[in-house]
Amino acid sequence: MCGIAGFIDFNKKTKQEIIGQMVHTMQHRGPDDQGAENYDCIDALIGMGQARLSIIDLSPAGHQPMHYKNLSVIFNGEIYNYKEIRKELVKSGHLFISDSDTEVILHAYEEWGHMFVHQLIGMFVIVVYDRANNKITFFRDRAGVKPIFYYWNKEMFIYASELKALFVHPDFKKTINNSALALYFDFGYIPAPYSIFNNTFKIEPGKTLSIDLTSKRISIDAYWKIEEFYCKPKYNISYQDAKAEVSKLLNSACNYRMVADVPVGVFLSGGYDSAVVTAILQKDRTEKLKTFTIGFEEGNNEAPFASETAKYLGTDHHEFICTTREAQAIIPDLPYFYDEPFADSSAIPTTLVSQLARKHATVALSADGGDEVFAGYGSYFKLDKYLNNLNFVPDLFKSSLRPVLKLLSQIAPQSMPDLTHKIKGISVALNKNRKDQAAELFRLSNSLPDSYMNKLFLNSPDKYSTKYSGNFKDFSNEIEIALAVDYQMYLQNDILTKVDRATMSVSLEGREPLLDHRLIEFAVQLPLSYKYDGITGKRILKDIVYDYIPKEMMDRPKSGFSLPIYTWLRGDLSYLIDEYLCNDSLTKSGLFNLSFVVKQVDLFKKNKLHYQPFIWKLLMFQMWYFRWMK
Repeated sequence: MCGIAGFIDFNKKTKQEIIGQMVHTMQHRGPDDQGAENYDCIDALIGMGQARLSIIDLSPAGHQPMHYKNLSVIFNGEIYNYKEIRKELVKSGHLFISDSDTEVILHAYEEWGHMFVHQLIGMFVIVVYDRANNKITFFRDRAGVKPIFYYWNKEMFIYASELKALFVHPDFKKTINNSALALYFDFGYIPAPYSIFNNTFKIEPGKTLSIDLTSKRISIDAYWKIEEFYCKPKYNISYQDAKAEVSKLLNSACNYRMVADVPVGVFLSGGYDSAVVTAILQKDRTEKLKTFTIGFEEGNNEAPFASETAKYLGTDHHEFICTTREAQAIIPDLPYFYDEPFADSSAIPTTLVSQLARKHATVALSADGGDEVFAGYGSYFKLDKYLNNLNFVPDLFKSSLRPVLKLLSQIAPQSMPDLTHKIKGISVALNKNRKDQAAELFRLSNSLPDSYMNKLFLNSPDKYSTKYSGNFKDFSNEIEIALAVDYQMYLQNDILTKVDRATMSVSLEGREPLLDHRLIEFAVQLPLSYKYDGITGKRILKDIVYDYIPKEMMDRPKSGFSLPIYTWLRGDLSYLIDEYLCNDSLTKSGLFNLSFVVKQVDLFKKNKLHYQPFIWKLLMFQMWYFRWMK
């Protein structure tokens, strides 16, 4: 686990010390070792660097950049099955001088070329400089657990695990991409491949990016797509056989993620996902597994449930009850570690639980992905209900209903923009087939009301397409459209971003067993009823948990992290509103319709703002702006 950085300067003007400075900005990602090298080839000056958090092979033999014959590599992540791959390579005549997974990557690339990525079970961003073919290729893991940004402008290509490393390079230009900013206000994050800055992008999960150093041509290819598995025929398998196979894959995924030469623990909440990971790992271990939970004086507090689970399973449990002030103290640091505007307030507890875990371990397993893969969110049940109600109306009457809904959206109270948003969405969805209705209604339920978007900016930005506007004709049902979109939007761009930055802020490696691609490929091809039967979500996963933990201990409403952010912003944290959302501060970016925004802030202060998430999005943007743009 680490941070990686580099550049390809076709004009050969970059100073030698720049790569080292880029790496240094990510010292929190890799405090154990740093490497930075420059290579002057015929076509370009190349810089490659890494800040290393030592997890596998703690010796200097794991130092990066690492070289083998005509290949050089830098690598962020872990390859959990590297020992099996290594055995196969040894049979083919390869010799190894270290016990690191990085060296296995080099030999695997030599043996199989780009196809080696299909052999990997892990989380990774891999950068291979292939001198023989005069190209550099990036490989990002299938789920997108590990991040990578790049900037491409004429003769300069710059890349890094975090944006702040790009800022060091003198050729990087900080100009805000207004269309990406609109996506941020829609979703609270900026989805890949977009970034907050112009000419700056994220390599999407499951894709490779190759640069031909001679022609300067960039090619991007997908080697894995979750939607392809959703579009395959469903397995003809009994529920019990499916449960046995899911359980087998879970066991493999969890145990692979215990591979480390440093202490490993598990984030344990009161829910099913972390419970199944903890139960599987503790079952056959004589040594007590380290588990970590954060509780709060305010908001949802799952700590008692997590403590009960830990006691039942017999783990070495660590719990910290966080005061309001301790939670609030995290907020000013969020713009530094997240680099882009990011509006998921659960970054606060995720950072706090990472701080707790780091005192006892260097690696922590995080059970993200269960809701998106096994249909756990209530939003899927609501979508099912909306679709059934919408299509209860006979087609004959739909055409006459559209103008009525349009009129209702126009006369609905301005103080209730989310109601207007829903009415307008239903009106639009009436024109579509059921699958496109599902995608449109799901987008509307997860985006900023149009009445806000239309009034927010001084200049209306162009609209970027997202995964909500995909081709869903080959999907077998509408709920799986929502699952696939959530996996590619919310999970990859919000949850995994949140966990990566929070854990790395304290030099802790976060691992995601429920995002093992073998488990995902199998789960998405199961009949939907095995996951969601119209009443119960995560059905098959819950039944596996009940094999380890009594149902009466687990069967309670889903809660998750929830803090009284808006109460804080009208109380103890009101100074943040006064500092960042005042007229002067809002004017400095030159992006917003001031009269509209000031009115929303005033309504919020009086507790009369109907759509409160807008204020947190606005505040997080303003704090980011003053941290990185001023």
